[in-house]
Amino acid sequence: MARKARRRNLADFIAFRRLYIANPDLVDRLRMGARLNVPDRATFFGGAAAGYTDYPFLTAAERGAP
Repeated sequence: MARKARRRNLADFIAFRRLYIANPDLVDRLRMGARLNVPDRATFFGGAAAGYTDYPFLTAAERGAP
């Protein structure tokens, strides 16, 4: 949707907020069309590391790396 909005000149800025929190490799995932981690809102701004540092990156197999 973001790409479509930019191509049609419907947006100057697009924010991914929660998706960036839940997907530390969001740019790669979007480029590859890979699945996205689902954000856990219960862990947002809770003062602990849970939810900010424990979301998984794509594995080498998911990336298609040898």
